[in-house]
Amino acid sequence: MDIKTLIFPAIASLGALIVYFGLGIAVGVARAKYKVPVPQTTGNEDFERVYRAHQNTLEQIVLFLPSLWLFSIFVNPNLGAVLGAVWIVGRIAYAWGYYIEASKRAAGFAIGSLVTMVLIFGTLYNLVRGVLFPA
Repeated sequence: MDIKTLIFPAIASLGALIVYFGLGIAVGVARAKYKVPVPQTTGNEDFERVYRAHQNTLEQIVLFLPSLWLFSIFVNPNLGAVLGAVWIVGRIAYAWGYYIEASKRAAGFAIGSLVTMVLIFGTLYNLVRGVLFPA
């Protein structure tokens, strides 16, 4: 595989990391806005939603990044990059919805979870197919 074929998955990975970094900045801004001192993580519901959006993104990125790269290597790097972009949009929608009201995070969560499942099971399918029916 030519390294140039992995440029778009790399861009998607960087995009996901930038979103995560931005959500971390939002936590710092919310700490100041809602007067929640370090290391406290509770006490103001508006702050807690910003904090949980960031923490949940951390929890999800642990699954997303390896599955994006495995999919990009063993299935298709361009499709992996597109799915990565969709995951990013889902994470932004998740955080935005969560900031407004906890119940409004569901659509973004569903988008991100669906993308991660496609990445994982798409890779698994291709790996099993390659083992059972080698070229």
